[in-house]
Amino acid sequence: MEKTRSMWLKDPRIQRQYNLFCHGKLNDPFPLFHRLQREDPVHWSVVLESWLVTRYDDVTSAFLDPRLSARRVPIFMSQIPEPVRTRVKPLAEHFEKWLGMTDPPDHTRLRTLIGRAFTPKSIEGMRGRIQEVVNDLLDDFCRKKQIDFVAEFAHRLPATVICEMLGIPTEDEDRFQEQVKGIMDFLGGAGPSLVRTVESSQVSLFESLEYFRALISERRRNPKSDLISAMVSVDEQDDCFTEDELIAMCIFLFFAGFETTQSLISNGLLALFQFPDAHQQLRNDLSLMPRAVEEFLRFYSPLQRQTRVATEEIKMHGRTIFKGQAVLLMQGAANRDPVQFEDPDRIDISRYPNRHVAFGLGSHFCLGAPLARLEGEIAFEAILLRFPALRIPVPLENLEWEESMSFLTLKSLPLILSYDKGWCLGS
Repeated sequence: MEKTRSMWLKDPRIQRQYNLFCHGKLNDPFPLFHRLQREDPVHWSVVLESWLVTRYDDVTSAFLDPRLSARRVPIFMSQIPEPVRTRVKPLAEHFEKWLGMTDPPDHTRLRTLIGRAFTPKSIEGMRGRIQEVVNDLLDDFCRKKQIDFVAEFAHRLPATVICEMLGIPTEDEDRFQEQVKGIMDFLGGAGPSLVRTVESSQVSLFESLEYFRALISERRRNPKSDLISAMVSVDEQDDCFTEDELIAMCIFLFFAGFETTQSLISNGLLALFQFPDAHQQLRNDLSLMPRAVEEFLRFYSPLQRQTRVATEEIKMHGRTIFKGQAVLLMQGAANRDPVQFEDPDRIDISRYPNRHVAFGLGSHFCLGAPLARLEGEIAFEAILLRFPALRIPVPLENLEWEESMSFLTLKSLPLILSYDKGWCLGS
């Protein structure tokens, strides 16, 4: 059985794709995912020292399995050699306080505390401001002939919105974003890539810790109508955040409110170019926008995988996952599983129901999901209404993606804004 399952890796072409994937350098991992789903749905990766789970039913079950723990920082650290591991212990201790890397009862407590500040009402209350930011960014486009959509819109919209929600002063936004990006570089890795980023990520963390300690102290003296002030208010109640938890929550909220939305907007726009029939259908009927956003999330899932750790022995498809081993729940693969989704490698903006797992499942369902959906719907509608003519001036195969196993994010998306033949690809 083991030999049979590994035979597919003997193909040189597949082996090359697999090696690129394990180093976060495979731009189109979906053919590889389909191969895994068919032939090795619970695959042990020697390179990553992890199990890869790719089928939809298995991924959804695993998200809800109490035997799989979100406390995965020790797994990350175990892949880093000494003495580096000792030097970056503060980084590990910080990530252990992230909401997404805790289990009950700690996770339940932290989720309850942040739920008092980061409420559906506070998110919906941002609708008007999000529309203003979108309009301002698109107004800037009207004075240009060519833009990088990622840098000038997909990045700036969610960064501006979450910074304003948190209460990051405008003059500090760029510096803060660079600090958090440096921290998140570590989260995007696995196996070999972790060593490359861990020490620089810790430098960025130290800068952020210093910044937030000063900002939280200022908000204690002079509270405002922002999330940091709201969390400080929660902090003053009987059940409260520690200072380190409060700082970790600030950085985590930026991650939850930024990374997914940036990828959703840039990847979704790319999908509309790739599937012109879907683009025309959406332009003709904007009431389909909520379904379209869900389909973009499914097709190009911003977060491609989440790591769990087995707390006891687990049997799955004839494989034995031993206690302490890492299990990668491949959300991006699950969202292209042909057993769950008809014609999964095609955009269908009327797809319903669309039970994708782009935001995870269960108690760790993404805290920033409502904000990402709201920003996506507002952004895509405004773009479709204001720009009937857009063109990507380079071949799609020349588009570059960030090197990451975790995030599916375009480095750039060049657009020519003035063109008289509608949306199209090429020169």
